[in-house]
Amino acid sequence: MNPTAPNHSASGQVTFLGAGPGDPGLLTLRAVEALASADVLIADPQVLDVVRVHARAQVDTPLQASADEASIPADVPTLRDTANLVMAAARAGKRVVRAVTGDPGLDGYVAEEMLACAAEGIVFEVVPGIAAAVGVPAYAGVPLRDAQGTDVRFIDARSADARCWSEVGASDATAVVSTTLDSVAAAAGELVSGGRKPDTPLTVTVAGTTTRQRTWTATLGSVAQVLKAAKVLPSADGGQPVIAVVGERSAAAQRDRLSWFESKPLFGWRVLVPRTKEQAASLSDQLVSYGAVPHEVPTIAVEPPRTPQQMERAVKGLVTGRYEWIAFTSVNAVKAVREKFEEYGLDARAFAGIKVAAVGEQTAKALVAFGVKPDLVPSGEQSAAGLLEDWPPYDAVFDPIDRVFLPRADIATETLVAGLIELGWEVDDVTAYRTVRASPPPAETREAIKGGGFDAVLFTSSSTVRNLVGIAGKPHNVTVIACIGPATAKTAEEHGLRVDVMSPEPSVHKLAEALADFGAARRDNAIEAGDPVTRPSERRPGSRRRARS
Repeated sequence: MNPTAPNHSASGQVTFLGAGPGDPGLLTLRAVEALASADVLIADPQVLDVVRVHARAQVDTPLQASADEASIPADVPTLRDTANLVMAAARAGKRVVRAVTGDPGLDGYVAEEMLACAAEGIVFEVVPGIAAAVGVPAYAGVPLRDAQGTDVRFIDARSADARCWSEVGASDATAVVSTTLDSVAAAAGELVSGGRKPDTPLTVTVAGTTTRQRTWTATLGSVAQVLKAAKVLPSADGGQPVIAVVGERSAAAQRDRLSWFESKPLFGWRVLVPRTKEQAASLSDQLVSYGAVPHEVPTIAVEPPRTPQQMERAVKGLVTGRYEWIAFTSVNAVKAVREKFEEYGLDARAFAGIKVAAVGEQTAKALVAFGVKPDLVPSGEQSAAGLLEDWPPYDAVFDPIDRVFLPRADIATETLVAGLIELGWEVDDVTAYRTVRASPPPAETREAIKGGGFDAVLFTSSSTVRNLVGIAGKPHNVTVIACIGPATAKTAEEHGLRVDVMSPEPSVHKLAEALADFGAARRDNAIEAGDPVTRPSERRPGSRRRARS
């Protein structure tokens, strides 16, 4: 029986699903499929935000709270009561997904819930997940086995008894210990008491597989001193879970070469992306690939033109054959025309016989999503000037119509219009949308911007500089300022900002690459100097030297 197929029995079905140790990318394909068909989602608070994005908008999430939300009220059932929630939903004929941190069999403690389903004849399945004891060492650069086939023992310090510690202590196996930060030293002491040498190396990883991950290398005998020297302990956060790996495989010399995750160029950097949410999406994905934590703050809002008649006439002109060309210079222009098409019941077929030009990769992608393949995209610089370089002059013999439809923003420059006229074309320059300053971000974000809580900010236009400063204030002087080009950099400097990074090309993706190169060089310089690798926001105000882009 396919557990995600419609259920024709009186009872529903339950999928016990492992959501992995924290990285959303570690969800399996099967997990995503199950989430997409769920009627009810019951998740551990730590992974609710990870799995909820793959569920339907109307999915029921009874009595759930994400890990960063306020604590659950006292009268709300705790995780000990999830079996009742699961059974109640299944009895009502619902498709239930019970999502747990890590793997259901190793981390989830859901055997009791599975037995309850079995006792009542409720169909259930188990979707394995990446267990924390396996995934976290992999992200820390600590292989658990090598060609010599060292044994691996998994220990949960909360339930381990004296016999367990002595057996592992007397062996030469790699030990993977699930414990808490303030209990690591006690676990190390148990292994030493069981027979392990105090100089046996270990690694301790907190917040594994997330961009908050931190790993310390020590020995069984020195781990308490190492964590104290790193000012990790004592701490109010000492109860947070960690994975400690004990054995020769976690030696510092080996981890230096294998620590692929924490060595990403922007690892842990909080990067401010002041664009509209739609524009920021692909840029944020790229930043995540560099290890950064993007924070999207819209600085402009897009609104319809105050007088829609001009846009309406132009769209009707597309259908009646008024234009030879239509040129899109932004995703917002594509969106504005598409919305007007849908308003009139039109689709991409209305572009038949019309040549289409697009500036920029994202604009071209938006057109393709609409069902239109651009006939002309700049071969060089992705700008109005780059488009003019490739635009053909009007030829009365080969061009039956001499008119171009140019839908654009109300604040767009006249470069493209003037260039097309010079090439012999008539241009209908139409305001397709207006850009206005967005509302200020929440107070917490404004304080982080002005107080140095962000490590970098990416400015993709002069308007993003002006609008961000206007709605949120000037970024702190420890924040790395990255600009897409000379005009944007000039505007930033006029607002008293020091520009650290300049994109080699007017492309948001090249800008992100340039910031990653800056971060990598900064990291290499710290390592070469024997200094700890820190983020810009961790430096003291006033201590920062001017950096070269």
